[in-house]
Amino acid sequence: MSMRLGILDHGYSPGTKLLFAVIRLFSRQPVPDAAKLVFYRRDFYGTRAKAFTHEVMRGPSDWSVGDRELMAAYVSKVNESAFCVGAHTATAGQAYGDGRKVAAVLDDLESAPLAEPLRATLRMLGELTREGKVGADDMREVLAAGVSPQQVRDALAVCAAFNVTDRLADAFGFELLSPEGFEAGAEYLLKRGYR
Repeated sequence: MSMRLGILDHGYSPGTKLLFAVIRLFSRQPVPDAAKLVFYRRDFYGTRAKAFTHEVMRGPSDWSVGDRELMAAYVSKVNESAFCVGAHTATAGQAYGDGRKVAAVLDDLESAPLAEPLRATLRMLGELTREGKVGADDMREVLAAGVSPQQVRDALAVCAAFNVTDRLADAFGFELLSPEGFEAGAEYLLKRGYR
């Protein structure tokens, strides 16, 4: 069990404090620690992380937004990052309009109702996350399933973004949200992205 670092609860500029108050007012939910983290040290981490993650998750790709959110949830599950699993499970479910599909994938990738290119990609991302490496045979398997080289690159970028985010969430002890909080966060991410 990780210990929550209180540093995320103070040290913000007056403008950021006002933004957090507006978020709380309109969402009727607490501000997620993920948002607090990117605003805490914008110059060191937040600005670059937001730009990279937004491009990876919402930029041009042959993967849908739902597919990329599912990748984020799957990588987070492999990393056992409860906050990120909750956040991206909710977001993928809303993006697909099918929370059962997302739950089935996270429960058992091999039996889930999923197209083979995405299943092969998730399998590879799981291997990379668990082992820290993949080989040429792993890549050949993904390409043979019908995944394009660009889709492989896009999936690897999602994996990179969420391996970092998962570790930060656990290091800072991000507080879990209620189901309503995760759903509100998902709605925000689908409307605004990661900016």
